[in-house]
Formats: sequence, structure tokens, C-alpha cells
Amino acid sequence: MQELIVRIKALVGKAFTFREEPKKEETCFEIGDYHFNSVTQILSHTGIEQELSHREAEILKRLCENRNQVVNTQNILLDLWGDDSFFNSRSLHVFITKLRHKLSKDERIRIVNVRGIGYKLIIN
Repeated sequence: MQELIVRIKALVGKAFTFREEPKKEETCFEIGDYHFNSVTQILSHTGIEQELSHREAEILKRLCENRNQVVNTQNILLDLWGDDSFFNSRSLHVFITKLRHKLSKDERIRIVNVRGIGYKLIIN
């Protein structure tokens, strides 16, 4: 009888568990005069579209999600490259330079290097 009661309680508990719906991830960002869709990896400015590489898109997405906050270099390297070696750090710097160049048409947008910590996307 005791086992039956335990099983019934377990089944009733499963029937009434409420699951929280996962947060919807934001996929479209406005960066000054630019529009960025992280799913299609397209950056557009006044009707002109540029396709970003996967890593460029992922880096820009992280910067957009943490606008005006420092995004840790080590976290980006571990998530995207799987390793935070010196050579991958230089690659990240190259991708940041490419993003700065692609966002250069709007002077209000800056990607700032916070020495020893990471990068910050600032929009005035």
C-alpha cells in the first residue's frame, strides 16, 4: 500500500510540473543606423547589405547583447574558438578590426578595447 501511495504521488507530481518557457533569444539588433540580423548574419545600412562570417556575426551579437558593457575576451575565445591561446587572441583582434571597418559609416558607433579585459560596443 505504501508503494502505491508513493507511485501515485510521483505521477501526480509529474502531471502538475510547470515548465518555464525558455527566453526568446533576440535576433535583430539596431546598432545606430545599422540593422543586424544574427540568424541570417546580415548587416545592413541604408539598404546596402553585407554578409558577415560566422565568427564576425557571433562576436557582433555578443557585443550587441551587452551594449555599453565589457564583453570578456576570454569568454569569446573559449566559446568561439574553444581555446584562449595567444594566436586565437590575435585572430579575435583581427575580427574586431573588420567589424570596426564594417560599422565605420556611422560615427556614433565605437568598439572599444578595454585593455586586459575585453571589448565594449558604445553607441552615442
